[in-house]
Amino acid sequence: MDIAATTAVVTLAPTLQQLRDAWGEHRPDYAQRRDDLRRLRSAYKARLDDMAAAISADFGHRSKHESLIGEGMTVLTEIDHMLAHLRQWMRPERRSAGWRLWPARAEVRYVPVGVVGVISPWNYPVNLALVPLATAIAAGNHVYLKPSEHTPRTSEFLRELLAEVFPAERVAIALGGADVAGAFAALPFDHLVFTGSTAIGRKVMAAAAANLTPLTLELGGKSPAIIDDDFPMAQAARRLATGKLLNAGQTCIAPDYVLVPQARRDELVQALRAEVAHRYPELDGNPDYTRIVNEPQYQRLCGYLADAKARGSEVIPLADLKDPVRAQAERLLPPTLVIDPSDDAKLMQEEIFGPILPIKSYRTLDEAINYINAHDRPLALYHFSRNQAGIEKLLSRVVAGGVCINETLFHNACNSLPFGGIGPSGMGHYHGRDGFATLSKMMPILHQARWPLSDKLRPPYKGFAERMIHLLTR
Repeated sequence: MDIAATTAVVTLAPTLQQLRDAWGEHRPDYAQRRDDLRRLRSAYKARLDDMAAAISADFGHRSKHESLIGEGMTVLTEIDHMLAHLRQWMRPERRSAGWRLWPARAEVRYVPVGVVGVISPWNYPVNLALVPLATAIAAGNHVYLKPSEHTPRTSEFLRELLAEVFPAERVAIALGGADVAGAFAALPFDHLVFTGSTAIGRKVMAAAAANLTPLTLELGGKSPAIIDDDFPMAQAARRLATGKLLNAGQTCIAPDYVLVPQARRDELVQALRAEVAHRYPELDGNPDYTRIVNEPQYQRLCGYLADAKARGSEVIPLADLKDPVRAQAERLLPPTLVIDPSDDAKLMQEEIFGPILPIKSYRTLDEAINYINAHDRPLALYHFSRNQAGIEKLLSRVVAGGVCINETLFHNACNSLPFGGIGPSGMGHYHGRDGFATLSKMMPILHQARWPLSDKLRPPYKGFAERMIHLLTR
């Protein structure tokens, strides 16, 4: 650990200890958890316009409506779901002790773990900070949040919001750059939630390993979409455009590439062109189209396109720019298709995270499934089909973090479904009850009766004890 990181640890550690000491003195009960969630919801709801403005300033421009959907609706509905079900989630669960332990009884209690760390990313900087934070609060924990340094205005918005809602010994926030994030991941949390890239996820996991900190990693990767022979192409294009162009593709579960029957490839290109023309008649200055968050991300995406062209792939912008110079200064990147890129192209090696959509042709569903299975397990999988047998074949042969049939993105908005990846796309789940369980300890409890048979199972193993052992092991 370098000097900057060591200094950051020294600075952060007292705050963690303050949070832990306060939690040890008073573990939040149902009334406090519910009150915290209600006050957070109320304060956030009153500041939705401020939230959208802060994010837009960080991005250079971000569609206000996309912020209200992706950051406002998602957070509010998740808190509403917690409030509606929290009492039920907190109830002990009766479990069978089994006849061999009769007359004992068994239960599981979901108990808070202590202090939960949350490292949130820049692409949905409020949603991916407040949803895990609210989940940790619902589970009875205190929270230490490290938001992204790439969206500083939004991080300041979060700092002000949380300071108004929570006392400093219940929720704290750490601001700073990569050195602070690295030190934060190395703190001895009782659980750590990280959302970000697979590469950074590996570093977070390594830092947490020293303390054996339990982790929930929400990463990314290349999420495929498959269009079947029988699915209406205009409808597929409409839903793909929603998934790919929301937040200008800067979404971890955006469709990263599309597999389409070879004979329908050009049909898909035309359908996507028509859909983009309908959504964005003009791209320059369009308030509904989000910019790329910063210059390094913009240059990375432009590099993908240059690399694809150099390898001989056809690159098709789906919208014209009237003023390319101004667009470049604003980091305005039009929706762009790349036709049948080779697997060694950079945009097929890395998560795209932008409004670029590779289209790859396939001949049979088995070929498409084999292609997906030859790569890392994806965070999301999208299948457009009316063929139930084909859908079941796909579901039985592919493992993904989450699946949408004939839709994109919206499995993430279903509060009753867990959200999480597998392998390089992440580990662990949150959202709804599953998030409550993840940020709790399932504490098993066995209640023994006054005169249990176990008192008889002791040496010398003769007579009744021997007969009981034969009975228990038959």
